[in-house]
Amino acid sequence: MKNLMIAIVERKDFQSLFDALKKKGYQISGPTLRDNAVIYDNISSVEDLPVGWTDKQDAGRYRLEKSDRASLFGYVLGPQSWKKFLYPAEHTFLNISRNGKRFEVGSAEEEQQPQAFIGVRPCELQALAIYDRVLGEGEFAATSYQLRRKKLFITAVNCIQPGGTCFCASMKTGPKATGGFDLALTEMFDSGRHYFLTEAGTKLGEEVLKQIPNREAGEKDILAAEEALRKASEKMGRRLDIKDIKEMMYRRFDDPHWEEISQRCMTCGNCTMVCPTCFCVNVEDTTSLDGREAQRLRKWDSCFTVDFSYIHGGSIRATTTSRYRQWMMHKLSYWQDQFGMLGCVGCGRCITWCPVGIDITEEAAYFRKEDK
Repeated sequence: MKNLMIAIVERKDFQSLFDALKKKGYQISGPTLRDNAVIYDNISSVEDLPVGWTDKQDAGRYRLEKSDRASLFGYVLGPQSWKKFLYPAEHTFLNISRNGKRFEVGSAEEEQQPQAFIGVRPCELQALAIYDRVLGEGEFAATSYQLRRKKLFITAVNCIQPGGTCFCASMKTGPKATGGFDLALTEMFDSGRHYFLTEAGTKLGEEVLKQIPNREAGEKDILAAEEALRKASEKMGRRLDIKDIKEMMYRRFDDPHWEEISQRCMTCGNCTMVCPTCFCVNVEDTTSLDGREAQRLRKWDSCFTVDFSYIHGGSIRATTTSRYRQWMMHKLSYWQDQFGMLGCVGCGRCITWCPVGIDITEEAAYFRKEDK
């Protein structure tokens, strides 16, 4: 198969991407500003994007700031991940109603409108690949996830400006997208020009790209983008050494440092809510007061809640120490045993949105130092 298109799309023509996707029947979702943060929501035009805004992130700290240039994707990541669309925080998958002396049971699963994501970062592409493995395959695949995922169009954005808590380079998940997208953009500023190096990753992506005003990218354009991404990989705010990390973490399972971490951890669950790969849920049954209707719902849950590990007789992880250890061990060790991959993609959200600034990269580095 011949190579797919790599083209230049000028900033003035970027709205054409929205127009082409809407013409194909896609509901577009992407980054926008709300509540002093970049969040993902349904959008319809370039003006809905966080134009001219950037963010500053560190452990337990997130601030939006005006940028000195009108970039469309000058931010890094906000508190939300794309799982809010593919694996919503609350989902009804069973409806039961009384009809005379009989009960009627019906599935709430239904076909979804095709959806297009604009602004998916490379680390988030890896998170989607993890979800495809965990939720989209096997005997216990989530039907609602499969229905949403199969009609998804993905426009990725390569990262030329990593954030203070990013460590995707050391996780080999960025800053450049290498697959899993229909289109991939690198936003470039050069000699007063504002344009996007646009790479098609699928035939569908190429079909959409041909509907947008563009010109063929030259070798100089491609090399300029590659150099910007090389520089970005050297400016990561954090680093995580993943060499033999599964075995190393197993060896530190009884390290007393877990207790020290728990003295800071508030078990608030923020890290699990913002994580793009966490998938823990609870299942609840509700019944109307008249007893005529009932529902079974799936709701996001967290391994940091006491009730999450409750079995007859009590919680098997009753202490903060055991719950934090479960979370970190799952990301770096257990996940590899279960699914053959790491459960962390290096997005840094868990560091930024931890109220007390617990840093998974610092804690892993401590354990590695003690393991020598």
